[in-house]
Amino acid sequence: MRRSIVSLGVVTAIVALSACSTTPAAPSSSAPASPASSAAADYSGTTLTVWVDDTRLAATQAAAKAFETATKAKVELVKKNFADIQADFTSQVPTGKGPDVTIGAHDWLGNLIQNGVVAPIELGDKAGEFAPVAIQAFTQDGQVYGVPYAIENIGLIRNTKLAPEAPATWDDALAAGKKAGTKYPILLQLGTTGDPYTAYPLQTSFGAPVFTQNADGSYTSELAMGGANGEKFAQWLADQGKSGVLDTAITYDIAVDAFAKGKSPFIIGGPWMLEKFKGLDLAIDAIPSAGGQKASPFVGVQGFFISSKSANPIVANDFLTNYIATTDVQYSMYEAGQRTPALTSAAEKAAGDTLTAGFAKVAADAVPMPSIPEMASVWTFWGVTEANIVSGKQQPVAGWQKMISDIQAKIKK
Repeated sequence: MRRSIVSLGVVTAIVALSACSTTPAAPSSSAPASPASSAAADYSGTTLTVWVDDTRLAATQAAAKAFETATKAKVELVKKNFADIQADFTSQVPTGKGPDVTIGAHDWLGNLIQNGVVAPIELGDKAGEFAPVAIQAFTQDGQVYGVPYAIENIGLIRNTKLAPEAPATWDDALAAGKKAGTKYPILLQLGTTGDPYTAYPLQTSFGAPVFTQNADGSYTSELAMGGANGEKFAQWLADQGKSGVLDTAITYDIAVDAFAKGKSPFIIGGPWMLEKFKGLDLAIDAIPSAGGQKASPFVGVQGFFISSKSANPIVANDFLTNYIATTDVQYSMYEAGQRTPALTSAAEKAAGDTLTAGFAKVAADAVPMPSIPEMASVWTFWGVTEANIVSGKQQPVAGWQKMISDIQAKIKK
């Protein structure tokens, strides 16, 4: 069962997440003053339109009510299907019909900037109150474009009754799985189209990140997963496929169902799976290294954007930085969605849940999923190639080299 035990170790994990990297420089101008420290501005006659999904609606309503009371502004909340927001925002903002503010994900940023529909946000000193990786995810060319509210990433979910100790390496995990006597030593979803998001930490453990990064953590368009390290990972995929450890027949649903039924001590996955694992004694561990280097998963960060066409950008900035970016609101969003809060104070409050704290600890070694437009050219080639190598349809080195060439050609178009 999930436990809620506050311990020094758990809080330390959250603090480690907050200190895991250097926070990008905040914009030079200051954010609006916090309502807790000075009088709120008077925005009488102003209306903000905010798009929000159903899961975060209640928490956003609470923030909107507080904002309306303090500033005399009106906040009109529009409930949207999260899957539709990016396309609708991109198409409506240029026409003047879009919202002032929308909820969204950091990996939309490259597309939103490319289409000219998102404006920078002035966080000022407030930037230091978030996990650095959350600010980094919303930063491009030295400017911050979103107010983060949640961080999500995968980790190694372990059934502690089947595997009492966390494995340090992939081989350790396989040995523990064999000792447990379960059908699967470890579960990793693939399917016939692959799942490079879930397999990424294993790839990084071979020293083959998807793109190179600048000193501030932002991504360049130069692929970094080619060459000898990428080819070693490809060969490893082939070996795991031949041995039956990895199998393209294992889809997300099959993997989750098998783990829930005790057919494996380990599954690589995220907090979105936990609802299916009620009744199991679980721990969240670092993903074991397969290639000798640290296994670093992607971090996805959710937040709020301001429209580049908003008639009230200062009001929108005030609402986000001083009313969405509060401990109570971000903790409420955590309770609704079970994603680690991006605001450090809210993350510390959530650290009483050991599973949340476990994912947060893994996130300290994670990297933001690239939000540059070039990433759209990567996914399909990447996933299908991995699946074909595992299944034996492609030779590992030749298949990986072709994938790199195909991605580079598409990026250049």
